[in-house]
Amino acid sequence: MISRTRSMISAVSLVIVALLASDPAYAFRCKSKIVQDGMHEQQVIAICGQPTSVRHLGYALRGYNIGWHNSHRGGLNSGQTFPGYGSFVQEIVVTEYVYNLGPRKLMRRLIFEGGLLVNIETIGYGYIETRRR
Repeated sequence: MISRTRSMISAVSLVIVALLASDPAYAFRCKSKIVQDGMHEQQVIAICGQPTSVRHLGYALRGYNIGWHNSHRGGLNSGQTFPGYGSFVQEIVVTEYVYNLGPRKLMRRLIFEGGLLVNIETIGYGYIETRRR
């Protein structure tokens, strides 16, 4: 009974370690580094090199609200945030990068909004690139 419990605990701990060691679903490995959401375009290019294709998808409108904090004398903050100057809309550029990692690996489609990575998709197996003359 004790050996069965120990083997069960070791099996569960092995599964937990395997899950912690794996890359998150919203990330992919490029060379020996991990590319994940929130990275800047230049960070991704520094890790993976130039993409196979770059496409400008258009613009997106993103809203944000500028609020102000109520603070008391002596610099103590009450922790309350009140609506400030209202909601503003900012137009940001949406760009698509496609990385062809070869015929035995899956291609990746990366979507950047305002220069920050927001989405990583797998779009099928890559291909061998032929050079044009």
